[in-house]
Amino acid sequence: MSQEKGFREAHEPDAEGRTARLWEALLPVAALIFFLALNIKLYGGEPHIPLVVGTVVAAIVGISLGYSWKSIEEGMVQGIVISLKAVLILLIIGILIGTWIASGVVPIMIFYGLKLLTPEIFLIAACIICSIVSLATGSSWTTAGTVGVALIGVGQGLGIHPGMVAGAIISGAYFGDKMSPLSDTTNLAPAVAGSELFDHIRHMLYTTGPGLLIALVLYALLGFKVVGKGEVSSEEITIILQTIESGFNLNPLLLLPPLLVIVMVIFRIPALPALLGGAALGGVLGMIFQGMSLGDVFSVAKDGYAATTGVSDVDRLLSRGGMVGMMNTIALILCAMSFGGVMEKTGMLMALANAILKMAKSTGSLVASTAATCVSMNIIAPDQYLSIVVPGRMYRDAFEKANLHPKNLSRCLEDAGTLTSPLVAWNTCGVYMFGALGVSPFVYLPFAFLNLITPLISILYGFTGWTMAPRDGKTSNIGDRENQSAIN
Repeated sequence: MSQEKGFREAHEPDAEGRTARLWEALLPVAALIFFLALNIKLYGGEPHIPLVVGTVVAAIVGISLGYSWKSIEEGMVQGIVISLKAVLILLIIGILIGTWIASGVVPIMIFYGLKLLTPEIFLIAACIICSIVSLATGSSWTTAGTVGVALIGVGQGLGIHPGMVAGAIISGAYFGDKMSPLSDTTNLAPAVAGSELFDHIRHMLYTTGPGLLIALVLYALLGFKVVGKGEVSSEEITIILQTIESGFNLNPLLLLPPLLVIVMVIFRIPALPALLGGAALGGVLGMIFQGMSLGDVFSVAKDGYAATTGVSDVDRLLSRGGMVGMMNTIALILCAMSFGGVMEKTGMLMALANAILKMAKSTGSLVASTAATCVSMNIIAPDQYLSIVVPGRMYRDAFEKANLHPKNLSRCLEDAGTLTSPLVAWNTCGVYMFGALGVSPFVYLPFAFLNLITPLISILYGFTGWTMAPRDGKTSNIGDRENQSAIN
């Protein structure tokens, strides 16, 4: 059975509606892009309402195709159901972040990370520090908006090109964002693709690991050229270190919660109990070392931690978490999955996928098509969530029919969706990084090595078959089987 035929059979529209034409399927997408651009660029809003508007347009087109409202509503519900596991994990992550910050777990990780800074290896250190902070917080935006701002100032004191500094910050921040189980995108990608969270993270090591190593080598080569051109002014870093040290009892035992989560990951404990266990241990250590009461632990678990150090950078870095803090992200996921559910139920997603899947004649071309779709979504519908949700829904059954494990799809979604989002100047991520760091994406794009290299590694693996895990231990079902001998 061909790739395209298999996808069509899996998504054949209900008998009540006719098959959507390509131009009809493009109408909701065009409406979504228009209102996203209008709301984000003109009014500085967020993607939630444009997604609702796109869903309304998709529903109207679906009704014109002959679908009943009951069927369309079922599509929305089915789309949301797929994301419910990610929603549960996000709620636990909110609890974990709140307890880890209040107990000193996140502060001590940030403290030790900042201690790594030395002038001789500034770009490498900047990348590593941001990787550590982003792994601890699960947020590239928070990392860039706090530690990244301080590192930009240090780099300017050294006379280093701001594009190089911003590129190193973004590479590190998105490494942590991509690999941290606390990240919303890291939870969303496997939820959409149908893989498990920690299987997804382990599988990403094959692409993100080499990508980071190559990036660090390139930053080292750049470092040899720029060190010594100025004097380091580490006042911003020193203030952050002193504020964290004076505000928390930084006992090394506070590293136990992340170690516990890592051990549980190694032993393949499911995500929900692993993260909840780490959060609980963080709360216990907070009562031991920070003098928190049980009521304080419950409070930060629900509402998050609000830092009041008097140092704005530290307050922004540490004021987050809690179940309530995850509601905006959860709402966005629900809106996005509703849109995808209607598009799928009415056959419009199939019409779009068929147009692209005609190019997928092998595992390599399937991976390349997925990556290209992710990048295109970051460009035409400028939000990284859409670059994960839409391609994920489009290609999920295509990977299944090709006998490829869902973790291959979830990895590709992050390699090409999450990582390229800050490289697009009008994408929400690119706009934020410009505002936080004061460096245009057009300037730092050539130096965001991790973000540029990792998608290429992912596509390379697709064409060679390296690390492309099959679903059932057999080879892929699509063409070019000579490339499949290297599949693990």
